Formats: sequence, structure tokens, C-alpha cells
Amino acid sequence: MYKTTPFHGRLNELNTQGLYTHWQAHLSPLRYSHAPKHEYFAVRNSVGVFDTSPLYKYRITGPDAEALLAGVLTRDIRTCRPGQAHYTLWCDDRGFVMEDGVVFRHSDDDFLLTAARPTLGWFADHGRRLRVELEDVSDDYAMLAIQGPRSARVLATLAPEVHDLGFFAHTQVKMADTEVTLSRTGYTGDLGYEITVPTDRALDVLDTVLDAGDGHGLRPFGEEALMMLRIEAGLPLIDVEWQSSRTAFTDEQRVTPKELGLGWMLRGVRDGDRAFVGGSAIRRELTEGSSRWASVGIVVDWHDWDHLHRDSGVFPPKDEHPLPYESMVYDVAGEELGGYATSFMYSPVLQRHIGLARVRPELAPTRDRPGADVRLEISLLHRTTTVAATTTRAAHFDPPRKTARTGDS
Repeated sequence: MYKTTPFHGRLNELNTQGLYTHWQAHLSPLRYSHAPKHEYFAVRNSVGVFDTSPLYKYRITGPDAEALLAGVLTRDIRTCRPGQAHYTLWCDDRGFVMEDGVVFRHSDDDFLLTAARPTLGWFADHGRRLRVELEDVSDDYAMLAIQGPRSARVLATLAPEVHDLGFFAHTQVKMADTEVTLSRTGYTGDLGYEITVPTDRALDVLDTVLDAGDGHGLRPFGEEALMMLRIEAGLPLIDVEWQSSRTAFTDEQRVTPKELGLGWMLRGVRDGDRAFVGGSAIRRELTEGSSRWASVGIVVDWHDWDHLHRDSGVFPPKDEHPLPYESMVYDVAGEELGGYATSFMYSPVLQRHIGLARVRPELAPTRDRPGADVRLEISLLHRTTTVAATTTRAAHFDPPRKTARTGDS
């Protein structure tokens, strides 16, 4: 039995295709128009809205709420002040990633955690002896992402506080006579915000946002456009860039935070004394330098791509739809296995074939070396061959407006 989100009644009216997938038992639109590229460009050039309501939402309160989160989250929640949010991971005892999510800190002992997978029982097990209450409020709130260079301009007509909101900060504002949480968060790698609104007021707030976006090119976008946006931004996705350690069969399917390219979350962990789930294994990995992989971006040599196809008698494709499978990465000679690409597509904005990959650490870019030459496996006329590519930073698209102080462009 599928469910619909609190925004579905209105957004379904704007969906000309009727194409949906399932996201945690909810209907989630693949696209609203005949071409997801149109929705993609709305986000990159103006403003788009995305329904993130299917995310699980857990309220964590009580005198030991901070102690619980500090003991289970990879990133130190003690550095997150009220009015701030943290993107974070949680791992198993061996330091392998299980899931990721965003924690919104409302006060010293009041937090809201969003997650893509159900995880309340795991948190409850670790909080059993603590003075803490955990409540599943997933159905109590809807979430709407407003993303793109004009997002602040649109929202400022409804909540002037948007201009004072720093990156990954949040505040309480009123929209459509409703108190909502406005946060400067998102999953597009662009300037963007999210609104958390009580379920019974969701449509009123959505209508207000849609009206405010009139004249700014605002349009809803679905999962196909979102996949293009997040790959450009270098943002990993569960079941694509990694598999939860809880469902993996072997360690080859598991990954650590550093191997996932999220080592920045581990600042202070190696020399710190915070005890958290997986902490001992993560410290050992950092100290010994035992990471098996490095997560990077990958950019194809357009000249080699062009010649490979033209020499085979076919037109060089430029397909913005991400491949649904992994592609092997080899050394520059095309022989020794160097890793694998988890996501690959043609970027309309960058006009390059790009991807996200997991490679041997020595092939990752460093301060002294911008990247390494590799060969990426592709299929051409029913046979396998390789194309020249270079490893890069994972964030192919990272505009200054995403974190600009004013929140406007």
C-alpha cells in the first residue's frame, strides 16, 4: 500500500507525466514534465521545489539527548549550536557507514534528525539507559526543498529572515500564518533552503511558495533532475555510492566515512577522546592510513570520447541520464584495476562527462597533484572499451552562492 505526501494533492496537479517511483512507501515523482533537463535547469538558473517529505523524522529530547547523539554520530554534535544543523553519518562498531542524515539542533536538549532509512530502533537501543525520549514524527511534518540561485529572492517575500540565514543554519519563521522551520539546507549543491511545516498546514504553505515564485521561473522537479544535480555537486547517495553496513553481505560492499570522501567529518577524531560507535576503528584507520579507497570525481577527456565514437562510425552521445550501474576504472595503461565509478553522466552545465568514483588512494587528487590520469570503462557498439579520464575533486559544481553570507545571488 503506497502513501502520498502532504504536498501531493497540489504537486500532482502540476505533473503532466504521471510518472512516480516509491520512496519509503510514498509516491515520489520521477519528473513533472517530458524532459527532466528542463527541471534541472530551473534549479541551476532560477528556482525549483522538491518534495522531501518521505524522509524519516525523529525528535530527540531530554537531558541526555546531546550525550546520546555524541555517542552514536560520527560528527561531534557538541559543536553544533542551537539554530544550526549538521550533516552527519552513523556507523557500526567496525567503523563502516550505515546511514546518513541531518540533525537540526533547536535547543540544548531538543533535536530533530532526518534520515533516508528507518533507524529509530537503533538509536533507541543506544539510548536505553539515558534520560532521553525518541519520537517518530515523520507523519507530523512535511518538508519542501526550495533550491536555486533565486531561492532566497523568492523566500524573502515571505520571510525576510532568509537573508540572515547562514549555511546549514535554521530558524523559526511564519509563512501562510503558520510557524515553520526554515533551514539553509538541500541536496543540489546550489543555494537552497528547506521548509519543515506541520502536515495539516502543508498545502497552504506550498501555495504561498508557488505564488511567491511566480515570475521567477519556479517549477517543481523530480528525482531524475535531483540525481543530475547531486552528482554534479559530488553528493553521495545510499544504495548508489555506498550500501548500508546493516544490509551488506561482505566488507567489499561496506565503506568507511573516509573512504566515502567524508573525512572532513572526522576532524579532531584521531586525537580526541570522544567515545562513539565505530570510533576506535575509525581512529585506527586514520592513524595507520589503512583506507582501501578514496572517493573522487572523474572527468572524461572529451577529445578521446569524441574520437572513440566517431572512429566507430557513431555520433558521440551526451546523455544527462546517470548510468544505472558501476563502471570499472583502470590505470592509465588500461590494465590494472584502479577502482570503479559509482555514478556517471553528461553534465549540461559543465558540458563534460563527469562522475563519482572510488579509486585507490594513490589515484586521488592531492594539494600537489590536481588529479591522476585513468581509463574509464564504457560500452561502445556492444563491446567494452575504455576512455581517457582524470580524477578530480568530487564536487564538480560548487558555486560561491551556495555558502555566500547574504544568502542571495
